[in-house]
Amino acid sequence: MFYESSRNDHGLKVDPFKALVVPRPIGWITTLDGQGRINLAPFSFFNAIAEDPQMVAFAPAGRKADRPIKDSRANAEEMGEFVCNLATWDLREAMNATSANLPAGADEMKAAGLTPVPSRLVRPPRVAESPVHLECKLWQVIDLPTLDKGEPNCLVIGQVVGIHIADHLIKDRRVDIVAAKPIARLGYSEYAVVDAKFSMRRPG
Repeated sequence: MFYESSRNDHGLKVDPFKALVVPRPIGWITTLDGQGRINLAPFSFFNAIAEDPQMVAFAPAGRKADRPIKDSRANAEEMGEFVCNLATWDLREAMNATSANLPAGADEMKAAGLTPVPSRLVRPPRVAESPVHLECKLWQVIDLPTLDKGEPNCLVIGQVVGIHIADHLIKDRRVDIVAAKPIARLGYSEYAVVDAKFSMRRPG
């Protein structure tokens, strides 16, 4: 089949785009607002985008019912910092719970029964139950095109300034990330878990 993405005339029950660019790592983002209130939200439009310096980005599209943009974007812009927590198989239900559309200022971490733990270099806390955390300083927020002015799109880019790795994941001086069983987003309401790996070396 073929369809023009701008016309969205694929004839399927649901737009398949997000089921085709997979698996997508989940950016489980902690921020603080100016009053020190915690926000925790998962974003499947997330990834590492550079290595030197280390940079990550997430795209909080849309708005909240009680404010024109998502809390994660608003807080990152206000405070200039955020934390990426690794979402794992054991934390899948808690991660999903933090996607609930709560009022601005509500503490999703507390609502999901998770534990905040202080970061080293930024103010937003980390999720204690997560085995990996990336402490980030905001670099830039880029507005992206939108087909609905009431549903803004943007890319939030941060520079990684600190990294936490649970000791049990370090084996033979390497990170055994499969042991953490990270989860990733597929399309629709489907996810995947990383529980196997294989190796290939570049030619030449």
